[in-house]
Amino acid sequence: MTTLSRPPADPSAPRSRTTSRLKNWLLFGLQDSKGTHQGPGGVPTIHEKKHSWWQVMCLTGVDYFSTLGYQPAIAALAAGVISPLATLVLVAITLLGALPVYRRVAGESHRGEGSIAMLERLMPRWGGKLFVLVLLGFAATDFMITMTLSAADATAHLIQNPIAPSWLQGQNVLITLFLLAMLGAVFLRGFKEAIGVAVVLVAVYLGLNLVVLSVSVFEVFTHPVAVDNWWQAISTSYGNPLLAVGFALLVFPKLALGLSGFETGVAVMPQIRGHASDTVENPAGRIQGTRKLLTTAAVIMSGFLIVSSFTTVVLIPGQEFQPGGDANGRALAFLAHEYLGVGFGTVYDISTIAILWFAGASAMAGLLNLVPRYLPRYGMAPGWARAVRPLVLVFTLVGFLITWLFDADVDAQGGAYATGVLVLMTSAAVAVTLSARRQRQRVRTVGFGAIAVVFVYTTVANIIERPEGIRIASVFILGIVVISLLSRVRRSFELHATQVHLDREALEFMSDELDGPLRIIAHEPLRISAEAYRQKLESATEVSHLPLDYRALFLEVVVDDSSDFETELSVRGITRHGYRILEVHGPVVPNTIASVLLHIRDVTGLMPHIYFRWTEGNPVTNLLRFLAFGEGEIAPVTREVLREAEPDVTRRPWVHVG
Repeated sequence: MTTLSRPPADPSAPRSRTTSRLKNWLLFGLQDSKGTHQGPGGVPTIHEKKHSWWQVMCLTGVDYFSTLGYQPAIAALAAGVISPLATLVLVAITLLGALPVYRRVAGESHRGEGSIAMLERLMPRWGGKLFVLVLLGFAATDFMITMTLSAADATAHLIQNPIAPSWLQGQNVLITLFLLAMLGAVFLRGFKEAIGVAVVLVAVYLGLNLVVLSVSVFEVFTHPVAVDNWWQAISTSYGNPLLAVGFALLVFPKLALGLSGFETGVAVMPQIRGHASDTVENPAGRIQGTRKLLTTAAVIMSGFLIVSSFTTVVLIPGQEFQPGGDANGRALAFLAHEYLGVGFGTVYDISTIAILWFAGASAMAGLLNLVPRYLPRYGMAPGWARAVRPLVLVFTLVGFLITWLFDADVDAQGGAYATGVLVLMTSAAVAVTLSARRQRQRVRTVGFGAIAVVFVYTTVANIIERPEGIRIASVFILGIVVISLLSRVRRSFELHATQVHLDREALEFMSDELDGPLRIIAHEPLRISAEAYRQKLESATEVSHLPLDYRALFLEVVVDDSSDFETELSVRGITRHGYRILEVHGPVVPNTIASVLLHIRDVTGLMPHIYFRWTEGNPVTNLLRFLAFGEGEIAPVTREVLREAEPDVTRRPWVHVG
């Protein structure tokens, strides 16, 4: 068997002198077809350093833990005095729902693809591709709003610091845009040593929060009247404590921001150092480390959420959580300044600003991990989408637009953020439920199914309560679907094969033609009777003037999944009814034929001649059949694909149509 690879773009390869320096800079590090890239979310190369699970936990933790910067305030604003009860429900969903789901996702998607890849495997063909595009729209909503919301909250912490210059007041949008620009600049330069920075930020931030919450708990216990006032407020508002608990069950979807971080935790799996005995197919050590990461992060965050929701709602007056209040979007910072002074509060603000800003880095890494992994492989993004820097510029500009549209308001973006998070978690719950069902694990199927129902309820409730979230996600989905389909149409005439393999029999079939041009007859694989081959040979001989003693060599393309784009082609030589046949499976007939012809030319040194008959039917209908099903107007499209792939007409395989 012989193999010819179509290698990915090599940034070290010599460039044309007319290529601009800007283009060279933008496309530096162009990714290969596997979707690897710079940054913490990518698939590491064989030489890339791996890290302990707790270090990688800090990388995903800059997103997950940073929600403490705004989650207590959002919870108090959304649920009022019962926010501690609603938070307990949220923690229960986290530990009993999200955690088991993503522990299973880690075991079945250990390359960092996440639940989207699990559903992709369960839903093949065009339906699966479109479903993945929709999920990518929600993922883009999640990660983009993470960047803009975190930057906006970092701005709020900066502006509301007592020693902040007065000229910063009212400049929320400009400061947020500056933070997003700095984030983009980091990735344009090259995202290095991310995990080391994340470990420092998370350690300092959690340490400071531990101090703030310890002091706050002390203040609660030394001022029991505050607790009495809080309990009196619940009794006054709801009368029966059971009614308050029931309302907490209904209102907890408003606190869904506290569930973020699980999808990112799975995405960074490739960075975790496993056991020496790990294999590509079964990286048991990496999976175990990821499950430790998810469990530890969930337990830490749950503890902080419970304590912070209680202390903030007890110690901070309710009006301070309202828009314009000093605790709006920064409840723990309010407590830090109130009980530990301006100096400590300023240190806390700096730490919060840093981790919120770096949470955007985690989200950007997630985007750079997802987009190149799916869209270029589907043919639904231009080639430059495998390069980091163009994508960074696109995502940064989108972040600018979102910030401007929402006026850098944390509360206004909360609905969109929660919608993206909840849809991804719901898809993960559905994926593991279907996986357990396929493996006939009845107990787990029922358990994961129940979790999926809870997430569906939470998602629907959040959408009803905050409809702007689904509207924003719809814009992302529509943009991704339209751009992806247009890109797919635009790239329809490219070669789709990443590799072409010829087996021994196929090579032997061509060994008889070493003294002249290699003539191949295209044949439909659905017509495999001896009469069909005989008629095709007679027609080709009559119309195309093939030699009378020509020993027919047919080429048949079997279309498996027309929605696929980048594929490896394996050409088998078989004999049927005494005729020699080259059989190959591919997603699109013309592009597959062109790839095989170019490969045969390069392997044998012979110029292939391919013989077709005109396709019956309306040309427009045939073109649509080609775009959707990989068939249709075969001959002219094959010729166009060859023309695009080989500009030198003297080296281009010949196409004959009769």
